[in-house]
Amino acid sequence: MTTVASATGVGPLLRGWRERRRLSQLELALRADSSARHVSFIETGRSRPSEEMILRLAEHLEVPVRERNALLLAAGYAPRYAETPLDDPSLGSLREGIERLLGGYDPYPAIVVDGSYTVVAANRGIAMLLEGVAEHLLTPPMNAMRITLHPRGLAPRIRNLREWRGHLLAQMERQIALVRSEPLRRLYDEVAAYPLPERAGGAPEDREDPASHPYVALPLRVEHGGRVLSFVSSISTFNTPMDVTVAELAIETFLPADAATVTYLRSL
Repeated sequence: MTTVASATGVGPLLRGWRERRRLSQLELALRADSSARHVSFIETGRSRPSEEMILRLAEHLEVPVRERNALLLAAGYAPRYAETPLDDPSLGSLREGIERLLGGYDPYPAIVVDGSYTVVAANRGIAMLLEGVAEHLLTPPMNAMRITLHPRGLAPRIRNLREWRGHLLAQMERQIALVRSEPLRRLYDEVAAYPLPERAGGAPEDREDPASHPYVALPLRVEHGGRVLSFVSSISTFNTPMDVTVAELAIETFLPADAATVTYLRSL
């Protein structure tokens, strides 16, 4: 994804973010130590905000780092946040930390993706789950959404595919609502159009009553080696990132959701 300036100017962009956050001009002004009049003038183009004011408003509107650069460009300023390639030497400590985290989570699955769900790192637990996935889906750059939802990916082995698919598509919809990304929109359209495959062996999909099991969150229930493994997932991001690349990294870890899954994974 790239940062581009908007032809509409910074005012309408800021107004759009304010409306998404459901804040009035007065509420935003109070949070940013400004006035509703000044916010109004910025949004209508009657006043050109300083770089500091744009960043202050963006902070209180929780605008993603990439989009803060877009706001600055729309106002005629240079981007403030770099977009450093992940393989750059300056990010060596970050890469090492990520690898240590993933390795420490073994044998439970863990994966790192960027803002377009491209896989940038994964541990052996993930590799175990991907056994049997079509080779073309595992050819770099791998995409986590394609691997999960493609009929030749994990989809045929996911016991609660309709629920899990709905969860993933809703997650993408929320992300698309926050960032202006045509590649992400195209990815959503692609994976949402995948047909629901028949599960391995033709067995029926799970139709459990949520009240009948002890899961604390929607589990991913996936077949592996003749058994069903159950996981609940957690997604972590970096606090107060100062780089676009780092801001868009997400670490997803899969915690075993039942004792049988724990026992099996520890036996590997």
